[in-house]
Amino acid sequence: MNLLPLRLMATTGVIALIMAAAPAASASANGGWSSAWATAHQHPRAGNEWEGANWSPSGFAQQSVRQVVRVSAGGSRVRIRLSNLYGTGPLRLAGATIARAAEAAAVRPGTARVLRFRGSQAATIPAGRVATSDAVPLATRPLEKLTVTLYFAEPTGPATFHEGGLTTSYLATGDRRFDLDGRAFAGATSHSWYFLAGVDVGGRVKGSVVAFGDSITDGAITTPGADNRYPDELAERLVAAGKHVGVVNAGINGNMLLADSPCFAGEKGLARFERDALGQPGVRTVIVLEGINDIGLGGKDSLCGKVPAVTVSGLIEGHRQLIRAAHARGIKIIGATLTPMKGNPYYYNALNEAARDDLNHWIRTSGEYDAVADLDRALANPDDPDAMLPAYAAADLLHPNDAGMKAIAATVEARLR
Repeated sequence: MNLLPLRLMATTGVIALIMAAAPAASASANGGWSSAWATAHQHPRAGNEWEGANWSPSGFAQQSVRQVVRVSAGGSRVRIRLSNLYGTGPLRLAGATIARAAEAAAVRPGTARVLRFRGSQAATIPAGRVATSDAVPLATRPLEKLTVTLYFAEPTGPATFHEGGLTTSYLATGDRRFDLDGRAFAGATSHSWYFLAGVDVGGRVKGSVVAFGDSITDGAITTPGADNRYPDELAERLVAAGKHVGVVNAGINGNMLLADSPCFAGEKGLARFERDALGQPGVRTVIVLEGINDIGLGGKDSLCGKVPAVTVSGLIEGHRQLIRAAHARGIKIIGATLTPMKGNPYYYNALNEAARDDLNHWIRTSGEYDAVADLDRALANPDDPDAMLPAYAAADLLHPNDAGMKAIAATVEARLR
């Protein structure tokens, strides 16, 4: 979704570290690790003027990238995961740190920890691979913000990234891993995440919930920097209920279930589900919200060329493939019905509405998902059920606003019990 401009000291011992994302049905199966923050990655691509600064095509050289994330669960130790999924060659990391965040690019004194990779401060990550750091002791609280600083002494080439971060990432010249005040980072910012794939915690956390989907999951058109995406709201609800469970966001703006969109919206859901959802450390439950872009864009020209037309039967088989993959790992999978779209001039018409209704009927009644989060009914206008309730709708009448995200989180939480 979101296709229109509607918003928005390094050691010399460099090692090659190869670690493909491995699935796990419980935290104990991963040595007690659970994902507390994650993002789904996209091919490097040129940006658009309405999106803001995008550093992915050029990557980095003799620069430090500082990125702030909010972890959904706390623990006594942390580690990070870095991805070179779409790199054109080896990614050479000179060093990295993690710390508790302060204001903007600043970090809290005394909290910075050097991250190592099999004992070395430097690592080489081959193209198409993921590297996981060694554990470091750092007590974290649920919903706390952490700052990860990556230093690249050599050119990285194009950067694997997540475009729609609704965040502020920072860039500075030289090795700034240990800077406290953040002043060196004041000159260059971006709204995206680069190379950082996940932050895992170990301790009391009892597994993770993965929200898998498109721009509604990714949080498009919610308030930037406010952590109002529905997975963020869900994490807040679980923390308030005393649940020690991580919640991570595997949404990508514009993502489709059945069709790739490498120049904009990432690999199709079917291709990335194993990696982005089932591959999260400690995953216990996955929530799937996919299909509206297949319906709305099917048969049309997009930024990546013409999107294949879809049928409801094809979408149902796509959902069944996700269900089978989750069940093969012993992971619970929740299906979310597609939200109302009446009034959106690009997506809504009678044929598309009929397809949305038919897919939602199957999700509700087939019994193939372990549970159903009926977002369609939760967000619908009672006086016009094909349309979103005005209090929940963004200006495009397709995406939920901040209030709509809260409603989605409440609906999903009820199905996690």
